[in-house]
Amino acid sequence: METEVFNGLRQEKKEYIDSVIKGFLPMGEEPQSKIYEAMNYSILAGGKRLRPMFMLAAFEMFGGSEKEIIEPFLAAIEMIHTYSLVHDDLPAMDNDEYRRGRKTTHAVFGEALGILAGDALLNYAFETACLAFGKNRHIERIASSMAVLAKKSGIYGMLGGQVVDMEGFLKEARKEQLDYMYRLKTGALLEASLMIGTILAGGTLEEVKKMEQLADNIGLAFQIQDDILDVTSTVEILGKPILSDEKNNKITYVNLLGLEESRRETEKLTREGLSVLKDLGRDSEFLEALLISLIDRKS
Repeated sequence: METEVFNGLRQEKKEYIDSVIKGFLPMGEEPQSKIYEAMNYSILAGGKRLRPMFMLAAFEMFGGSEKEIIEPFLAAIEMIHTYSLVHDDLPAMDNDEYRRGRKTTHAVFGEALGILAGDALLNYAFETACLAFGKNRHIERIASSMAVLAKKSGIYGMLGGQVVDMEGFLKEARKEQLDYMYRLKTGALLEASLMIGTILAGGTLEEVKKMEQLADNIGLAFQIQDDILDVTSTVEILGKPILSDEKNNKITYVNLLGLEESRRETEKLTREGLSVLKDLGRDSEFLEALLISLIDRKS
């Protein structure tokens, strides 16, 4: 796909996703409305909307057309991703004051409301996803998608990866240990995105498994690229602090294997992921271009 065409399509899809997310955000003047403000500040801070874009791309690739079934999940996956960032930034974890080029949630609203905003986004994500049950006749697809969303964001998925990250590794940390953490912390929500998009469009069990495998490869490559950018980019380009892994004494691909070997590993994983995508035999031009753009990104 030509770069100009891809960029135009990506922007169009991002604007659509942004409008969907805004449509589900809490509003009102109730006594607890301060939490609405903190939640909305967090989720409207920008970002690439990669996870809902993955979900939408998979949905369209497998012939999905009834947008009312997927829209609650597009919003929900971004809410869960945002909650994880809000909690990652807390003083008890990474203690970062900037995210996406502006002050983090706890830096603006205080630590207590930062914790509650993350909690609220997680809970509200499932409340939002449940709205799909009243919008579409494909109840089994929605129920299966709910199960994927719950597992991939929980102790066997993203949250489990956060725990492993927080616990850290011994000095003799191996590549296998790092891969395990990255596959949970970063890969799990990408897996959920592609799997849910496929399920809601009516994909087969085999197709869902292949999309999970694809996301596993790309999620790991994506996180290794993050490690690379943490030491090669700038605050202005990245929109968040650089050398944060070093500050927090974290083991990364770069300090475990070196910069060049990390780049080679990223390329290898990307090739393997694209091979899985090709094997599906679907019109995957946009998704393929999206995957490549993630690995080539500078921020």
